Amino acid sequence: MNGEELSLPHDVQVTIVNKNVMIPIRVVAENLEFDVDWNQQARQVKIQQNDKVISLNVDQKQATVADKQVTLNTAPQILNKTLVVPIRFVSEQMGLSVKWNNQEKIVYLTDNSKGPDGEQGNDSGDSDTISLTHVTDIIFADNQLVVSMDGKKVQPVITTLKNPDRLVVDLPGTVFGDMTQPLDQGFNGKLDVSGYPNVTEVRYSLFKRDPGQVRIVVELNNVKDVQFDQNVIADKLLIDLNVSGDNVTPAPVTPDYDSGRKVVVIDPGHGGSDPGTISITGKPEKEYVLALALKVQALLLNEPDIELVMTRDSDIYPTRSERVQLANQLNADVFVSIHGNSVTASPQASGTETYYYQRTSSKDLANIIHQRLVQALGFKDRGVKNGSLQVIRETTMPAVLLEIGFLSNAAEEKAMSSEEVQTKAAQAIVDGIKEYLGI
Repeated sequence: MNGEELSLPHDVQVTIVNKNVMIPIRVVAENLEFDVDWNQQARQVKIQQNDKVISLNVDQKQATVADKQVTLNTAPQILNKTLVVPIRFVSEQMGLSVKWNNQEKIVYLTDNSKGPDGEQGNDSGDSDTISLTHVTDIIFADNQLVVSMDGKKVQPVITTLKNPDRLVVDLPGTVFGDMTQPLDQGFNGKLDVSGYPNVTEVRYSLFKRDPGQVRIVVELNNVKDVQFDQNVIADKLLIDLNVSGDNVTPAPVTPDYDSGRKVVVIDPGHGGSDPGTISITGKPEKEYVLALALKVQALLLNEPDIELVMTRDSDIYPTRSERVQLANQLNADVFVSIHGNSVTASPQASGTETYYYQRTSSKDLANIIHQRLVQALGFKDRGVKNGSLQVIRETTMPAVLLEIGFLSNAAEEKAMSSEEVQTKAAQAIVDGIKEYLGI
């Protein structure tokens, strides 16, 4: 802490639970010198410094900070008759800066109130480590590699190699932070890429230790041409991978840092092994929603103030959780999921309906897009409804799910399958998004 190693009692053990560093409450009281009040009967601990109070409950992720409810990544626990709490949460709430060196398994705490002299880092000659950027999450969805980083911006070095064909992403000046994905003892890991026939595996490792460098390798299968685009949105590096043709090594695209553009995620429902509902003429919903979503994509790509991300642009199946995770990791401004409705027992059912979940911002977005869809298509107005659907419930930004019309209705299915109606629907969706975003 503040460049000095804390000497912990011999019977005190720091541990890691669900990738979160946990410290005994005794360390909070004796070493960090916060006031601690433990209520054995209520299984509740209160931590106080001056007028700031944190209230934590054993085995509960809900905590109270200054009378406000917050959610922890990992709940306080009792291990070997000792109460342990997450060091990052407690320290940051009390005004300390926290850095994690995954290589050495060291936590660096800095008391910002002590000024520059309290920000010297450690005295072991490893002070550069705490200035490194931390890779905190790596996901692969819809042929997009998304890397989350915490720290100074990093200029990636991307190369293509053969035998086997692979895309290599090097991130100079980086180490692993509090990773969502697992790491083995050698600081290596892999992602599940089942469902992506052109990708054999995505693996990552701490390639260099001094200075740090994380390497991510996307190994390809049966691919003749490797093409990619890269961009940076907030603290996320996005690499769009496209594969076809003969081998060509593309020139890397310079990332546009802090472009200020609004991030819009378009989610064509279903896909791959999930066909969705089956229309009255026997066609799967996944084909209709993808065709419409690609028209939305074409329009949004022409918008200079919008950064577009698709959860899928081909016949693959990202899980609903993966779609949610992608949007949340990007800290998107808008999430729109596109679907087709169906009630096979009632083929006369018709109309457009739009769903949101609880948030006022989502309701506002739903009202705007819904109104434009009804005006453009002329289908029956079935209204805007509050629905507990995963992709709009678990996303953290304004999010809506559009049921354009009924594929179980012969007349609407015919209209919805036509280029003319799809073009009108796509334009209505785009106009609604732009109106909501004020662009």
